[in-house]
Amino acid sequence: MAEKMGVNVEVWPLAADEAGIWLVSGGEAWSYGPVMADSDVHYEIELLLFRHDIDPDDAVFVAMPPDAPRAAVIHSTSWRPDSQAIMLTYMAVVRTAGYVVETWPDAAPVTSALPAAVGKAPPHGAAEVPMPRVVDVLLHGLRHLKFLAGPDGDAETAAALDGNWLQHLAPLRPALATMFSERLAG
Repeated sequence: MAEKMGVNVEVWPLAADEAGIWLVSGGEAWSYGPVMADSDVHYEIELLLFRHDIDPDDAVFVAMPPDAPRAAVIHSTSWRPDSQAIMLTYMAVVRTAGYVVETWPDAAPVTSALPAAVGKAPPHGAAEVPMPRVVDVLLHGLRHLKFLAGPDGDAETAAALDGNWLQHLAPLRPALATMFSERLAG
């Protein structure tokens, strides 16, 4: 008998300073799963942040030091098949004072050159499941944050993003219109 499909979660912890946007985890998302039925997906994301010394800005986590980096935005941006589970993806915008690498020396820069450097996502048929690369998931999440910060987005998210975020998100362009412009061979 086949098992039921589970739910896994991942969070991309990102911070911005005057130098750029940084992936504070160093190069990949933090993940957890499967999420237990008596838990909550958002709560598990908050726990992932807490386990990495980021205050998810929730009263439940009173043990955090007052100067701990805080999550200003926690937002779900996508889902995808992940082995025998569904992966729910979240972006976490983390506030920190000064330069990001002072707090996270292993943080990886996410520059505006990244989309051109990695190229387009692999194409798929119109009725086929897309299989994004990890970098496609990150870029989609960043574009999602840019949309939320825009005039047709979400006022609370826009207010939580400071000038550094807005400056570094500005070069990102919507990709869906041209992401799959080539036909599959065959």
